[in-house]
Amino acid sequence: MSRRALIVIGILAAAIILPAGCAVSTYNELVRLDQKVGAQWAQVENAYQRRLDLVPNLVETVKGAAAFEKDTFTAVTEARSRAAQATGAARNAPADPAALEKFQQAQAELSSALSRLLVVVERYPDLKATQNFRDLQAQLEGTENRIAVERMRFNEAVQEFNSKRNSFPAVIIASLFGSRFQEKAYFRAEVGADKAPKVKF
Repeated sequence: MSRRALIVIGILAAAIILPAGCAVSTYNELVRLDQKVGAQWAQVENAYQRRLDLVPNLVETVKGAAAFEKDTFTAVTEARSRAAQATGAARNAPADPAALEKFQQAQAELSSALSRLLVVVERYPDLKATQNFRDLQAQLEGTENRIAVERMRFNEAVQEFNSKRNSFPAVIIASLFGSRFQEKAYFRAEVGADKAPKVKF
């Protein structure tokens, strides 16, 4: 085989191997970042589940001291139920902005109902003084902090994925796989989030 033929074969091999290697590397990176988003979404769900688990205990503790505040308890229970349903239906939320918004709305309704419940507590100083209520209050505060941290980490993972996915040549590779690597949705601030809520314990 002549030297010229070897050079042509070498150039053709490089023209095939280099793009293929780049495509494989890009695909693997998209998979890694997609998995990172999924893992972080699971952490968000865990934090919200912890809050859902605390609500019945909190309601029962308050109900014992404020039995006639039935409307408030009903609102919290219904909001918790909607939030639990939204959590179960939100498996595809990172890739579905509408599902993420629905999830966020249900969680915001529960936050609002919990705020109303805690305002009710203000009328019952004896309840505020009980150890059980103080423990639940501390757990709820800690859970709200965890939710904020996990949402922030989720948004960071989404930003990393979307940045990679929309860069060249990853955008070409991603488009070849249809919805497998579609852009992920961010958690957004809720309407009125620019004003701090006034909740007293």
